[in-house]
Amino acid sequence: MIRAVLFDLDGTLADTAPDLGSALNRQRTARGLPALPIAEIRPHASAGARGLLKVGFQMDPDAPGYDSMREEFLAFYAEQLCRDTRLFPGVEQLLDGLEAWGLRWGVVTNKPARFTLPLLDLLGIGKRAACVVSGDTTLHPKPHPAPLLAASEALGLAPQECLYVGDDRRDVEASSAAGMPCIVASYGYLGNGSDPADWGAARMVASPLDLLQLIPGW
Repeated sequence: MIRAVLFDLDGTLADTAPDLGSALNRQRTARGLPALPIAEIRPHASAGARGLLKVGFQMDPDAPGYDSMREEFLAFYAEQLCRDTRLFPGVEQLLDGLEAWGLRWGVVTNKPARFTLPLLDLLGIGKRAACVVSGDTTLHPKPHPAPLLAASEALGLAPQECLYVGDDRRDVEASSAAGMPCIVASYGYLGNGSDPADWGAARMVASPLDLLQLIPGW
């Protein structure tokens, strides 16, 4: 029986791509490069600074100057953390429904806590979450199972009593390693273009409200 639902943040609960993309484009225009359209940036938004610097500058973490570019990106992002970021349509109703059923919900994200916690508050849902595990809460971020295991432990539940919802292949890999069932949010960013049907998740949902149809029969 599912007793709690855990969510990824970027691309699952909230559409953060506009503000992440804006930070990247500030870096590009400062260097005389044209701004990239958000549609080009969006698939990489779940990968954070690493994914965005790759699409914006073809920079990998081992490239010279990567660390300073990453810090600049994060500083720009911090200045506009929730200017255009919004919860995906249906998320508010989904959370209302879970709470009405007496199910707790939480957030497990690779986003650093210095962004995760204020963003959840700015979106108006921070105080409702039963637990929040950020990318620097445990020693290893997803796809390592540690964040999901930390969340289930914080809730006092076995991993198999929690359901994880994410939009990236590493979400499925982390949940599989943790022994936690996973649902792919196909309305999200979906990473590098591989077919999410091949990731090994239990199900896929096309909208947040689809979860309200699935969970009662789980």
